Amino acid sequence: METAYLLFASVAAVLGGLGLGYWMRGRLDEKRIGSVQQRAAEILRKSEEEAARLKREAQISIKEEEQRLREQLDRETRERRSELLQLERRLDQREEALERRAAALQHKEEALQRKDAELAEARREVEALREKVQAELTRIAGLTPEEARRIVLEEAAEQARHEAALMIKDIENEAREEAERRAREIISTAIQRYAADHVAETTVSVVSLPSDEMKGRIIGREGRNIRTFETLTGVDLIIDDTPEAVLISAFDPIRREVARIALERLVADGRIHPARIEEMVEKARRDVEQIIREEGEAAALDAGVHGLHPELIKMLGRLKFRTSYGQNVLRHSLEVSHLAGMMAAELGADEKLARRAGLLHDIGKAIDHDVEGTHVQIGMELLRRYRESEAVIHAMSCHHGEYEPHSVEAVLVTAADALSAARPGARRESLELYLRRLEKLEAIADSFEGVEKAYAIQAGREIRIMVKPDKVDDAEAARIAREIARRIEKELEYPGQIKVTVIRETRAVEYAR
Repeated sequence: METAYLLFASVAAVLGGLGLGYWMRGRLDEKRIGSVQQRAAEILRKSEEEAARLKREAQISIKEEEQRLREQLDRETRERRSELLQLERRLDQREEALERRAAALQHKEEALQRKDAELAEARREVEALREKVQAELTRIAGLTPEEARRIVLEEAAEQARHEAALMIKDIENEAREEAERRAREIISTAIQRYAADHVAETTVSVVSLPSDEMKGRIIGREGRNIRTFETLTGVDLIIDDTPEAVLISAFDPIRREVARIALERLVADGRIHPARIEEMVEKARRDVEQIIREEGEAAALDAGVHGLHPELIKMLGRLKFRTSYGQNVLRHSLEVSHLAGMMAAELGADEKLARRAGLLHDIGKAIDHDVEGTHVQIGMELLRRYRESEAVIHAMSCHHGEYEPHSVEAVLVTAADALSAARPGARRESLELYLRRLEKLEAIADSFEGVEKAYAIQAGREIRIMVKPDKVDDAEAARIAREIARRIEKELEYPGQIKVTVIRETRAVEYAR
């Protein structure tokens, strides 16, 4: 019984505790809810106050901005109004100035009309006076107006020609002095930078012999050795009374060089017979080909010219054995290349082009004995065949005046060619050609009207011309000198330049008795 009671009491106590706990929890939840509601109400109230405050501040800021914009608009309105007033004043001033100018122009126009009327009246008076004077002059001189006009025009034309000749003379003298000064500077600079020795060469080779007995061995039995030698080399052996020497004559310098080398080796060897001659000639020919190739490469390297076709290299090497007026053509070409390059560098032109054209300007002389045509035409064909540029071909083609130069480099190659040929000792010519040139110089000068006597002096480097003073005045003397120089350039071939001097002298003589 007690156990049941205890059990009942325990259950009741547990239930009572559970109910009490649930009641206590409900009370706590109600308090929490009330606290949250109070906090929410407080936050809402503060938010409304903050919103009201921000609204008031925004209204105040809007009013201030509105006030600022109104003031700015008023200020800009005042400034615009001031600018408009200033523009109105300026327009008023311009309008007044235009009105004054229009009035002044009106006055000037009226004055000009009055002057035009006065000029027309004066022109009529002058025309009447001119007709009166012309009629009087016609009556006095017995000339018609057309005849008088023709005489006046002829006198005016003669005076104009005289003045033009004087002016041309002055301009030419000025230009010549300046050009000569500049040319002397450039040429002297180029010559100082490049100085080369000159040795005149001949077209006949001489082979020394140990004794005159060797001449018979060279001729051989019934002349078979000399015939074989001449047939294989294409040269002429001249065996005369010259002691211990044999002359080799040939039109082709390469053949002459092959013959010289072969004959010297035959003489040194002592065994001279047709088979040995053939062997030595073939060996000499191979050696000369090697020399030609080496000389061509050395020349291109010395001139600083690169990229030449191998055949052009060989052509350059052949010039080693070619002479012109006794001057070695390869050395001449090298000198022209150096001089043209130096002058191009001084003038700011294309130095490489000038060097290349200078080196190749006489390339046609390498084969001009075998091909018809001038060496310039042959050279142009060779350069085109081996793909040289048109600029190089043009620059080399003008050095003898056959073509008009259109580039600075072409003129420089021509000048360098003349410089190289005109150096003392560089070239020589036969007495017959020398005398013929002097006679031709004097004949050209004597062919001009008014020339009294002409003298070629200084080995043909200058011609002095005496003119008749009563037929040739100073202006005409300058024209005659210019025309004679042009005729000489056109009709003669000569190295360097020829100075033309025209002398006009008037003497007055009187005797006291």
